[in-house]
Amino acid sequence: MHAVATENRLGELIDLLATRRRWFVLTGAGCSTESGIPDYRDADGEWKHRRPMQYREFVGSAAARQRYWARSFVGWQRIATAKPNAAHRALADLEAGGRTTCLVTQNVDRLHHKAGSRRLIDLHGRLDRVECLKCHTKFRRDLFQRELERLNPGRTPATASVITPDGDAELSAADIEGFHVPPCPRCGGVLKPEVVFFGEQVPKRRVERAFQALEESDAMLVAGSSLMVFSGYRFARAAKEHGIPLVLVNLGRTRADDEATFKVEGRCGEVLSGLAESLPKLGSKSTSQI
Repeated sequence: MHAVATENRLGELIDLLATRRRWFVLTGAGCSTESGIPDYRDADGEWKHRRPMQYREFVGSAAARQRYWARSFVGWQRIATAKPNAAHRALADLEAGGRTTCLVTQNVDRLHHKAGSRRLIDLHGRLDRVECLKCHTKFRRDLFQRELERLNPGRTPATASVITPDGDAELSAADIEGFHVPPCPRCGGVLKPEVVFFGEQVPKRRVERAFQALEESDAMLVAGSSLMVFSGYRFARAAKEHGIPLVLVNLGRTRADDEATFKVEGRCGEVLSGLAESLPKLGSKSTSQI
């Protein structure tokens, strides 16, 4: 593996991928940092913030759900108003140019969708929808936010000092106390963001579709992910097992450093923009979402 600085050997990366016509792309939180959404881990792959809430804790405790939704009530605005950055736009351009078979994102912010990517799998779900765990009805997150505002008069989703990648905020116990969370308006069930919590399984069909896309690809590009979570790392491991070149673009250590064909130590926006600008288009592909 070659660990390189962005400004030094981007040309080598372009040469490596120029001959590959079908890229499988996996993105992580590092793709969205330039949009003002923080990432999870530092350069050594260690947690920057408190660990996210576990699925078992959320479904098993009304107090945990109150804590989660109070924090989300504050943090949602950062996610809702975030705009795609150069990395998101470059990946959409690469798709339009026929370079990518599939973009699998571990992010829940929907910024790839806003940028125009369509051959897209939201591996960990999407934060802009809420679902009922009992009747499985789905609701728009912005409408749910209005309901939270109605039920909690006097509270405003003011900007918090610490926002996490999943769109919630660090709040004191006093800020959480008394926060009212409504049940599902249709059946009275528990409402949960339509995202895969830590400790929760990614839907099987979603994983199968991603692996199918990987098998149809001739290169794998990881952008902005430390791959410390197995749900993303397994694709890097599969690429290695199938002899598919594995390229990493990340600031700091990743779990797959020893397995990679090539690694660029750089910001996703800069590196991916360089790829999109330098590689010729191969012709448009279907824009149907997979």
